[in-house]
Amino acid sequence: MLDRFIARIAAELNLPAAKVSATARLLGESATVPFIARYRKEVTGSLDEVAITSIRDRLAQLTELEQRREAILKSLSERQLLSDVLKVAVEGADTLSALEDLYAPFRPKRRTRATIAKEAGLEPLADLLFNEQATIDPLAVAAPFVSLEKSVPDVAAALAGARDILAERFSEDIATRSRLRELYWESAQVRSKLMTGKEAEGAKFKDYFDWTEPVSKIPSHRMLAMRRGEEEGVLLVRITPPEESAIAILEGLFVQARGTPGAEQVRLAAVDSFKRLVGFAIEAEVRIESKKRADQEAIRVFSENLRELLLAPALGQKNVLALDPGFRTGCKTVVLDRQGKLLHHDVIYATAGGTHQVAQAGEKVRDFVTRFAIEAIAIGNGTASRETEQFIRSLHLPPSIPVVLVNESGASIYSASEVAREEFPSEDVTVRGSVSIGRRLMDPLAELVKLDPKSIGVGQYQHDVDPNALQRGLDDVVVSCVNRVGVELNTASKQLLSYVSGLGPSLAANIVSHRNEHGPFRSRKELLKVSRLGPKAFEQCAGFLRIHEAENPLDSSAVHPERYELVDAMASDLGCAVSDLVRDGGLRGKIRPEKYVTNEVGLPTLKDILDELAKPGRDPRQRFEVFAFQEGVEKLEHLQPGMKLPGIVTNVTAFGAFVDIGVHQDGLVHVSQLADRFVKDPAEVVKVGQKVRVTVTEVDLARKRIALSMKANPQIGVQREQRTAPNAPRSPQASGGRPPGRPPDRQAMRPATRPSIDPNAGGWNALADAFDQAKKQ
Repeated sequence: MLDRFIARIAAELNLPAAKVSATARLLGESATVPFIARYRKEVTGSLDEVAITSIRDRLAQLTELEQRREAILKSLSERQLLSDVLKVAVEGADTLSALEDLYAPFRPKRRTRATIAKEAGLEPLADLLFNEQATIDPLAVAAPFVSLEKSVPDVAAALAGARDILAERFSEDIATRSRLRELYWESAQVRSKLMTGKEAEGAKFKDYFDWTEPVSKIPSHRMLAMRRGEEEGVLLVRITPPEESAIAILEGLFVQARGTPGAEQVRLAAVDSFKRLVGFAIEAEVRIESKKRADQEAIRVFSENLRELLLAPALGQKNVLALDPGFRTGCKTVVLDRQGKLLHHDVIYATAGGTHQVAQAGEKVRDFVTRFAIEAIAIGNGTASRETEQFIRSLHLPPSIPVVLVNESGASIYSASEVAREEFPSEDVTVRGSVSIGRRLMDPLAELVKLDPKSIGVGQYQHDVDPNALQRGLDDVVVSCVNRVGVELNTASKQLLSYVSGLGPSLAANIVSHRNEHGPFRSRKELLKVSRLGPKAFEQCAGFLRIHEAENPLDSSAVHPERYELVDAMASDLGCAVSDLVRDGGLRGKIRPEKYVTNEVGLPTLKDILDELAKPGRDPRQRFEVFAFQEGVEKLEHLQPGMKLPGIVTNVTAFGAFVDIGVHQDGLVHVSQLADRFVKDPAEVVKVGQKVRVTVTEVDLARKRIALSMKANPQIGVQREQRTAPNAPRSPQASGGRPPGRPPDRQAMRPATRPSIDPNAGGWNALADAFDQAKKQ
């Protein structure tokens, strides 16, 4: 079975079967994706994480298919329905759809019109109508089947019952389902209509009150939006092909002698089969598959955003003063040491209160800076953030101390979480939130892994997609990022450790307990003393764990302990110590990798080792750079169309990007405004956390909406009335409190079947409205 899987996966992914086979074997031995990608390059032929993950997921899908096959064979066998021919067909089915098509005629059914007709003894009549349709007289052959006792009062009832039997047969026919399935994906339209009397209740869905679009072209965001409207009882959504084409398929398969009375009975059965049975069955399949595709796209967008956020540059180990701004309640202020440990907390009134309170707040901040040797100041970017930033800068602290606004999305969720209560059992939520802000500046990855990714303000549609698929996708991203960066063994939280290859929550907790009881780890080998951490777990995790300033310099690098002897041999051949190899690039230059190639170690691994010796434990994230918003632009009222401002991308969606320009309200750069060229996917142009320069094109003070552009010469101050005039092109609006989709590609547009949409039409305020609602949920 596995060999069959490997051959199929290799063909589907266009990979050599040997690489797929080797990867499958490693996965079967419980090796993780990061471990295989990093430390088994010779085995897999240097497959990357994307390819390995694809192999893993496809193996799971094929295993699920095989389990379904076995269940079907067992069911058929137990009911004595499994003929040799059927068994061969079931064993040869290579997709779930093909498998279910084979099983459809034998699936246990509820009582249908066809079963009632069979109980009335009408199946022989159905056989006559179908097999002899060219020659029989339907009225004559149906007469003998009339029986009041069997509830067949007349010839018409007999023929109707026979047609019901034929209609069900046609609906279960493999060729019928296969050809209709093709027709749906080629020609079916997604149509949404307003449910009667739901105009006011469904105002947020108004652009979908009468919408038509090919199912093969519809973007994921629009499909999810329509489904949300349907779930809320506002929209009626159907996916239907051209009816005449669908019926023609059935007629072509089953009607043999057009124009004869017998053939007419078969034609009527075929029409009924499509309209009452198989049409709805295939529509249900297409709905499921289109939802699955929409989910995959939404998860992809979310995953890309999360990866950028997790791999944001880290300030590093610094003494940090962190403030969670506030007006009436003051600024919750904490002091953290270089390991992120809470040293002190207080509340200062820097943005409200009397002159005395503000002066006192300044004295406290100066005292904290001096007493705790503060090296950086972190300010949450929520309410009163710019005012607090202005206050801090007014203190004229040493210029070597950067003042950084930190995205605090999810900090309040962390502060009330079990994780926060465990870390700070005696502190209230305000202190915990401030600690989270400070730690995010020091190391975003280490802090954000404590949160559910769905709470940190990136992505879209997360409430509409399959939660299990979403969780799997996001977990893969977190695991990939954590292992790519590496984890400091002696300071990492158990939450961060739990994402390290081969560990998990239980072993991560055991590591922290061992560290608390026995003190810091002095070498990677000491991990083997941790309760329940055996050789296999050690193999998987050791290379991703770092020990800063360890006695063996390799313990602070990504060189795996299984290769320490090889590095020792390199040093011995040069007559030096391993530490000398790390310090002296000249010595490293004398190493000839080819000399150390073995059956297990090839040039890819040797290259990785030499790279690590050059920069042991290097952080793959970009270097941290202090960013500053435009001075004097702190509120919506300060904005004017035409202003060019620095900003930070906070989220990338299918319809554009949201950018923080420092006024407590993100602005929207619609996909049509991201560049001077056509942009299909916003992720091609911008990433979460990217520093950009934008132009303000419109400000709506009443609704607190900002339209931005990244074009060289954007159109400024377009009036909303012009954009939304009756004859103006429209952009789809939000659905169900979820962000709406971007306009479709021009090639996908069919003016005869749906409204015209101009990608430059805007509609940004409505889009921003929708996205804000989605974030609140």
